[in-house]
Amino acid sequence: MTICSVEIWTERLPLTRPYVIATREVSTVDLHFVRLEGSDGAPGLGCAAPTAVTSENAEDCLGAMDAAARDILKGQDPRLLRGLARQLRLACPQYPSAMAALDMALYDLFGRSMGVSVAAMLGRLRKPLPTSITIGILPLEETLEEAKEYLARGFKCLKVKLGLDYGEDLERLQALRRAYPEGVRIRVDANQGYTIEQTRDLFYKAQDLDLELIEQPLSRGKEADMLKLSKDAQRLMAADESLHDPMDALQLAVNPPFGIWNIKLMKCGGITGALDLADLAGLSGIDLMWGCMDESVISIAAALHTAYACPKTCYLDLDGSFDLSRDAALGGFTLQDGSLHLLDEPGLGVRLAV
Repeated sequence: MTICSVEIWTERLPLTRPYVIATREVSTVDLHFVRLEGSDGAPGLGCAAPTAVTSENAEDCLGAMDAAARDILKGQDPRLLRGLARQLRLACPQYPSAMAALDMALYDLFGRSMGVSVAAMLGRLRKPLPTSITIGILPLEETLEEAKEYLARGFKCLKVKLGLDYGEDLERLQALRRAYPEGVRIRVDANQGYTIEQTRDLFYKAQDLDLELIEQPLSRGKEADMLKLSKDAQRLMAADESLHDPMDALQLAVNPPFGIWNIKLMKCGGITGALDLADLAGLSGIDLMWGCMDESVISIAAALHTAYACPKTCYLDLDGSFDLSRDAALGGFTLQDGSLHLLDEPGLGVRLAV
């Protein structure tokens, strides 16, 4: 079998609910899509979501995708998956989301041609887990209204964005916990917006607030400052912007400043890169959260298949497709009672929308 054709295109997708985080406001996303087709007719789908987090220019990312697909993948046997993934990593070091899209398309194509799901190929270990749903930085009353809406839709875990005003952040969290004293998980993400003193104070308040985790309080490059926190505090902290690739992971695995790593396929170059990070986490005793950007169900499904095959997976934050006004694809998973369930279909279980 060979990859006989490649199609790549871009779609600008408005969000149904624009949001604010500590570093920017987001109202639309530009997503790049790829469709591989094998000589047996099996397709393979992928999606790239270049953002400021990955330091990618959207146009340059698209060019890198197109060149790598043409020069590396077309005409090749997708069953030589690991070797092709290695070539993609060498060709696209500055474009991790481009690499991620092509990498997941290879896994999807290979799984479909074999008639098995990607999770089964990787060795599925995990049963369905709940995903958090994100509340951006909002005034207090809007925060409570949005939380009420999400909980009514069946979500059981809220991720609250923080980082612009510490006093207002605490007020929002305290009000949320008063409104929902039990049965609702709350985790927070400061997106590099805090000082070490604010981070330490939030940890002290975390027990009363019953916070599940605190994501990336300090900016990338200040990991050494995180070591000033107690070991108990470090275990509650999750690395996001501090963790992109295996080199980051190696540095974070030595005297770990974070007890949790947030793996995003767009940062690490896809399923292959994510598995490398997950292996390092396992060796270092670090728990895993699987996160995302604003993405298509294609790449969310790819992250979910990978997450369910990794023994250190503890948390899901895979809500990136829920607020898209439309998507180029369907399927991949279902949301049931706040948890994400994979479809019993080959590959990633996704298909292009008509």
